[in-house]
Amino acid sequence: MGLLLKIFLPLLGAALAFYFYSAPENFNEEMLRGKRVIVTGASSGIGEQMAYHLARMEAHLLLTARTEAKLQKVVERCLELGAASARYISGSMDSPSLPGEVLREAENTWGGLDMLILNHIGQSGFTFYSGDVGHVRRLMEINFVSYVALATAALPLLKESEGSIVVVSSIAGKVAGPFTASYSATKFALDGFFSSLRQELIVDKVNVSITLCILGYINTESAVRAVSHVIPDTPAPKEECALEIIRGAALRRREVHYPGRAVSSALLLRSIAPELLDSVVRSSYRLENVRR
Repeated sequence: MGLLLKIFLPLLGAALAFYFYSAPENFNEEMLRGKRVIVTGASSGIGEQMAYHLARMEAHLLLTARTEAKLQKVVERCLELGAASARYISGSMDSPSLPGEVLREAENTWGGLDMLILNHIGQSGFTFYSGDVGHVRRLMEINFVSYVALATAALPLLKESEGSIVVVSSIAGKVAGPFTASYSATKFALDGFFSSLRQELIVDKVNVSITLCILGYINTESAVRAVSHVIPDTPAPKEECALEIIRGAALRRREVHYPGRAVSSALLLRSIAPELLDSVVRSSYRLENVRR
Protein backbone atom coordinates (compact mmCIF):
# COMPACT_ATOMS: atom_id res chain seq x y z
CA MET A 1 0.00 0.00 0.00
CA GLY A 2 2.79 2.42 0.88
CA LEU A 3 4.57 1.86 -2.44
CA LEU A 4 1.30 2.25 -4.34
CA LEU A 5 0.64 5.60 -2.67
CA LYS A 6 4.16 6.82 -3.40
CA ILE A 7 3.57 6.12 -7.08
CA PHE A 8 -0.08 7.12 -7.29
CA LEU A 9 -0.16 10.41 -5.41
CA PRO A 10 2.57 12.24 -7.35
CA LEU A 11 1.00 11.20 -10.65
CA LEU A 12 -2.39 12.28 -9.42
CA GLY A 13 -1.00 15.58 -8.22
CA ALA A 14 0.72 16.24 -11.53
CA ALA A 15 -2.49 15.55 -13.45
CA LEU A 16 -4.46 17.83 -11.17
CA ALA A 17 -1.89 20.58 -11.34
CA PHE A 18 -2.08 20.42 -15.14
CA TYR A 19 -5.88 20.48 -15.04
CA PHE A 20 -6.18 23.43 -12.67
CA TYR A 21 -3.26 25.54 -13.79
CA SER A 22 -2.61 24.84 -17.48
CA ALA A 23 -5.21 27.33 -18.73
CA PRO A 24 -3.55 30.53 -19.95
CA GLU A 25 -3.52 33.15 -17.21
CA ASN A 26 -2.02 36.55 -17.80
CA PHE A 27 -1.06 37.81 -14.37
CA ASN A 28 0.79 41.08 -14.36
CA GLU A 29 1.85 42.93 -11.24
CA GLU A 30 0.46 46.13 -12.74
CA MET A 31 -3.01 44.64 -12.19
CA LEU A 32 -2.63 45.61 -8.51
CA ARG A 33 -1.09 49.05 -9.00
CA GLY A 34 -3.19 51.67 -7.27
CA LYS A 35 -5.70 49.10 -5.97
CA ARG A 36 -7.17 49.73 -2.52
CA VAL A 37 -6.61 46.61 -0.44
CA ILE A 38 -7.42 45.58 3.14
CA VAL A 39 -5.32 42.74 4.57
CA THR A 40 -6.24 41.27 7.95
CA GLY A 41 -3.79 39.32 10.11
CA ALA A 42 -1.04 41.35 8.48
CA SER A 43 1.52 41.64 11.29
CA SER A 44 3.19 38.27 10.66
CA GLY A 45 3.17 35.10 8.57
CA ILE A 46 1.31 34.95 5.27
CA GLY A 47 -0.50 38.24 5.88
CA GLU A 48 2.77 40.12 6.38
CA GLN A 49 4.21 38.60 3.20
CA MET A 50 1.07 39.51 1.21
CA ALA A 51 1.45 43.10 2.42
CA TYR A 52 5.04 43.22 1.16
CA HIS A 53 4.14 41.77 -2.24
CA LEU A 54 1.27 44.24 -2.62
CA ALA A 55 3.55 47.09 -1.58
CA ARG A 56 6.01 46.18 -4.35
CA MET A 57 3.04 46.24 -6.74
CA GLU A 58 2.27 49.82 -5.58
CA ALA A 59 -1.12 49.12 -4.01
CA HIS A 60 -2.81 51.21 -1.31
CA LEU A 61 -2.81 49.17 1.92
CA LEU A 62 -4.88 49.14 5.09
CA LEU A 63 -3.52 46.47 7.45
CA THR A 64 -5.07 45.01 10.59
CA ALA A 65 -3.85 42.72 13.37
CA ARG A 66 -3.84 42.53 17.14
CA THR A 67 -0.31 43.80 17.83
CA GLU A 68 0.18 47.50 17.08
CA ALA A 69 3.98 47.50 17.40
CA LYS A 70 4.32 44.77 14.76
CA LEU A 71 1.85 46.50 12.46
CA GLN A 72 3.83 49.74 12.65
CA LYS A 73 6.96 47.94 11.47
CA VAL A 74 5.11 46.22 8.62
CA VAL A 75 3.62 49.53 7.47
CA GLU A 76 7.06 51.17 7.54
CA ARG A 77 8.48 48.33 5.45
CA CYS A 78 5.59 48.53 2.98
CA LEU A 79 6.27 52.22 2.40
CA GLU A 80 9.94 51.46 1.84
CA LEU A 81 8.98 48.81 -0.74
CA GLY A 82 6.89 51.24 -2.76
CA ALA A 83 3.31 51.04 -1.50
CA ALA A 84 1.13 53.83 -2.88
CA SER A 85 0.05 54.33 0.75
CA ALA A 86 0.01 52.20 3.89
CA ARG A 87 -1.80 52.56 7.20
CA TYR A 88 -3.05 50.26 9.93
CA ILE A 89 -5.76 49.66 12.52
CA SER A 90 -4.91 47.41 15.45
CA GLY A 91 -7.47 45.36 17.32
CA SER A 92 -8.83 41.89 17.93
CA MET A 93 -11.30 40.48 15.45
CA ASP A 94 -13.53 39.19 18.23
CA SER A 95 -14.57 42.83 18.72
CA PRO A 96 -18.00 43.41 17.12
CA SER A 97 -17.10 47.03 16.34
CA LEU A 98 -13.80 46.42 14.52
CA PRO A 99 -15.18 45.40 11.09
CA GLY A 100 -17.17 48.61 10.85
CA GLU A 101 -14.20 50.67 11.99
CA VAL A 102 -11.93 49.11 9.37
CA LEU A 103 -14.38 49.70 6.52
CA ARG A 104 -15.11 53.29 7.61
CA GLU A 105 -11.37 53.96 7.52
CA ALA A 106 -11.17 52.58 3.98
CA GLU A 107 -14.12 54.63 2.80
CA ASN A 108 -12.99 57.85 4.48
CA THR A 109 -9.39 57.48 3.28
CA TRP A 110 -9.84 56.06 -0.22
CA GLY A 111 -13.50 56.60 -1.02
CA GLY A 112 -13.84 52.92 -1.88
CA LEU A 113 -12.28 49.47 -1.81
CA ASP A 114 -11.04 47.04 -4.47
CA MET A 115 -9.98 43.97 -2.52
CA LEU A 116 -10.64 42.52 0.93
CA ILE A 117 -8.17 39.82 2.02
CA LEU A 118 -9.41 37.91 5.07
CA ASN A 119 -6.45 36.18 6.66
CA HIS A 120 -6.55 36.54 10.47
CA ILE A 121 -6.85 33.55 12.77
CA GLY A 122 -7.44 32.72 16.43
CA GLN A 123 -5.15 30.56 18.53
CA SER A 124 -5.85 26.83 18.53
CA GLY A 125 -3.74 23.85 19.52
CA PHE A 126 -3.02 20.65 17.61
CA THR A 127 -4.37 18.10 20.04
CA PHE A 128 -7.28 15.85 20.97
CA TYR A 129 -10.61 17.61 21.34
CA SER A 130 -10.91 18.44 25.04
CA GLY A 131 -14.66 19.06 25.20
CA ASP A 132 -14.14 22.81 25.66
CA VAL A 133 -17.23 24.17 23.91
CA GLY A 134 -16.32 27.71 24.99
CA HIS A 135 -13.11 27.50 22.98
CA VAL A 136 -15.09 26.40 19.91
CA ARG A 137 -17.39 29.43 20.31
CA ARG A 138 -14.46 31.85 20.67
CA LEU A 139 -12.67 30.37 17.68
CA MET A 140 -15.81 30.53 15.54
CA GLU A 141 -16.16 34.21 16.46
CA ILE A 142 -12.66 35.05 15.22
CA ASN A 143 -12.13 32.54 12.40
CA PHE A 144 -15.63 32.65 10.94
CA VAL A 145 -18.09 35.26 12.26
CA SER A 146 -15.63 38.15 11.91
CA TYR A 147 -14.93 37.08 8.30
CA VAL A 148 -18.66 37.26 7.60
CA ALA A 149 -18.93 40.62 9.37
CA LEU A 150 -16.04 42.15 7.42
CA ALA A 151 -17.28 40.82 4.09
CA THR A 152 -20.78 42.10 4.84
CA ALA A 153 -19.47 45.56 5.70
CA ALA A 154 -17.25 45.60 2.60
CA LEU A 155 -19.81 44.43 0.03
CA PRO A 156 -21.35 47.85 -0.76
CA LEU A 157 -17.91 49.25 -1.59
CA LEU A 158 -16.85 46.14 -3.49
CA LYS A 159 -20.03 46.19 -5.57
CA GLU A 160 -19.21 49.75 -6.64
CA SER A 161 -15.66 48.83 -7.65
CA GLU A 162 -16.50 45.33 -8.93
CA GLY A 163 -13.84 44.13 -6.54
CA SER A 164 -12.79 40.93 -4.84
CA ILE A 165 -13.07 39.03 -1.56
CA VAL A 166 -10.18 36.71 -0.74
CA VAL A 167 -10.72 34.11 1.99
CA VAL A 168 -7.58 32.45 3.34
CA SER A 169 -8.61 28.99 4.48
CA SER A 170 -6.98 25.59 4.89
CA ILE A 171 -6.97 22.01 3.72
CA ALA A 172 -8.50 21.43 7.17
CA GLY A 173 -11.62 23.12 5.79
CA LYS A 174 -11.94 20.48 3.08
CA VAL A 175 -10.44 17.36 4.67
CA ALA A 176 -11.21 16.66 8.33
CA GLY A 177 -8.12 15.22 9.99
CA PRO A 178 -7.62 14.40 13.66
CA PHE A 179 -6.51 16.91 16.33
CA THR A 180 -8.03 19.99 14.66
CA ALA A 181 -11.75 19.61 15.41
CA SER A 182 -12.41 23.21 16.50
CA TYR A 183 -10.13 24.79 13.90
CA SER A 184 -11.44 22.55 11.13
CA ALA A 185 -15.03 23.45 12.00
CA THR A 186 -14.32 27.14 11.45
CA LYS A 187 -12.68 26.49 8.09
CA PHE A 188 -15.51 24.26 6.85
CA ALA A 189 -17.88 27.07 7.85
CA LEU A 190 -15.92 29.54 5.71
CA ASP A 191 -16.22 27.25 2.69
CA GLY A 192 -19.95 26.84 3.18
CA PHE A 193 -20.73 30.51 3.68
CA PHE A 194 -18.54 32.04 0.99
CA SER A 195 -19.30 29.35 -1.60
CA SER A 196 -23.01 30.02 -1.07
CA LEU A 197 -22.48 33.78 -1.18
CA ARG A 198 -20.58 33.42 -4.46
CA GLN A 199 -23.61 31.67 -5.95
CA GLU A 200 -25.94 34.45 -4.79
CA LEU A 201 -23.72 37.14 -6.28
CA ILE A 202 -23.75 35.30 -9.61
CA VAL A 203 -27.55 34.95 -9.48
CA ASP A 204 -27.85 38.70 -8.81
CA LYS A 205 -25.32 39.47 -11.58
CA VAL A 206 -23.05 41.21 -9.07
CA ASN A 207 -19.48 41.32 -10.34
CA VAL A 208 -17.67 40.69 -7.04
CA SER A 209 -15.33 37.69 -7.12
CA ILE A 210 -14.74 35.37 -4.16
CA THR A 211 -11.47 33.43 -4.05
CA LEU A 212 -11.16 30.67 -1.46
CA CYS A 213 -7.52 29.81 -0.65
CA ILE A 214 -6.94 26.19 0.40
CA LEU A 215 -3.54 26.05 2.06
CA GLY A 216 -1.46 23.14 3.25
CA TYR A 217 1.39 23.22 5.74
CA ILE A 218 3.14 26.61 5.43
CA ASN A 219 6.27 27.69 7.29
CA THR A 220 4.69 30.44 9.35
CA GLU A 221 5.99 30.69 12.89
CA SER A 222 2.60 29.82 14.40
CA ALA A 223 2.05 26.77 12.18
CA VAL A 224 5.52 25.35 12.73
CA ARG A 225 5.23 25.88 16.47
CA ALA A 226 1.84 24.15 16.56
CA VAL A 227 2.44 21.07 14.41
CA SER A 228 6.14 20.46 13.66
CA HIS A 229 6.40 17.92 16.49
CA VAL A 230 3.60 15.86 14.91
CA ILE A 231 3.87 16.46 11.15
CA PRO A 232 7.29 15.47 9.73
CA ASP A 233 6.72 17.12 6.33
CA THR A 234 8.72 20.15 5.22
CA PRO A 235 6.46 23.22 5.24
CA ALA A 236 6.07 25.28 2.07
CA PRO A 237 7.46 28.84 1.99
CA LYS A 238 5.14 31.59 3.17
CA GLU A 239 6.56 34.10 0.69
CA GLU A 240 5.60 31.98 -2.31
CA CYS A 241 2.26 31.11 -0.71
CA ALA A 242 1.45 34.81 -0.29
CA LEU A 243 2.28 35.54 -3.92
CA GLU A 244 0.09 32.65 -5.13
CA ILE A 245 -2.83 34.03 -3.12
CA ILE A 246 -2.40 37.49 -4.62
CA ARG A 247 -2.04 36.05 -8.11
CA GLY A 248 -5.22 33.98 -7.73
CA ALA A 249 -7.10 36.96 -6.33
CA ALA A 250 -6.02 39.26 -9.16
CA LEU A 251 -7.12 36.63 -11.69
CA ARG A 252 -10.43 36.26 -9.81
CA ARG A 253 -9.99 32.51 -9.49
CA ARG A 254 -12.58 30.45 -7.63
CA GLU A 255 -9.94 28.65 -5.53
CA VAL A 256 -6.21 28.77 -4.90
CA HIS A 257 -4.52 25.51 -3.89
CA TYR A 258 -1.08 25.79 -2.29
CA PRO A 259 1.08 23.75 -2.40
CA GLY A 260 -0.88 22.94 -5.56
CA ARG A 261 0.03 19.29 -6.08
CA ALA A 262 -0.37 18.20 -2.47
CA VAL A 263 -3.67 20.02 -1.87
CA SER A 264 -5.27 19.07 -5.18
CA SER A 265 -4.27 15.42 -4.73
CA ALA A 266 -5.82 15.31 -1.29
CA LEU A 267 -9.06 16.86 -2.53
CA LEU A 268 -9.43 14.37 -5.37
CA LEU A 269 -8.57 11.42 -3.14
CA ARG A 270 -11.21 12.63 -0.68
CA SER A 271 -13.79 12.38 -3.46
CA ILE A 272 -12.85 8.94 -4.77
CA ALA A 273 -11.41 7.15 -1.72
CA PRO A 274 -12.17 9.05 1.50
CA GLU A 275 -11.33 6.18 3.88
CA LEU A 276 -7.97 5.70 2.17
CA LEU A 277 -7.25 9.41 2.55
CA ASP A 278 -8.18 9.27 6.26
CA SER A 279 -5.78 6.35 6.73
CA VAL A 280 -2.98 8.15 4.87
CA VAL A 281 -3.46 11.26 7.02
CA ARG A 282 -3.39 9.32 10.30
CA SER A 283 -0.35 7.30 9.28
CA SER A 284 1.60 10.44 8.37
CA TYR A 285 1.52 11.82 11.94
CA ARG A 286 3.88 11.13 14.81
CA LEU A 287 1.01 10.09 17.05
CA GLU A 288 3.26 9.51 20.04
CA ASN A 289 3.93 13.27 20.12
CA VAL A 290 0.28 14.34 20.22
CA ARG A 291 -0.57 15.90 23.56
CA ARG A 292 -3.90 15.19 25.24
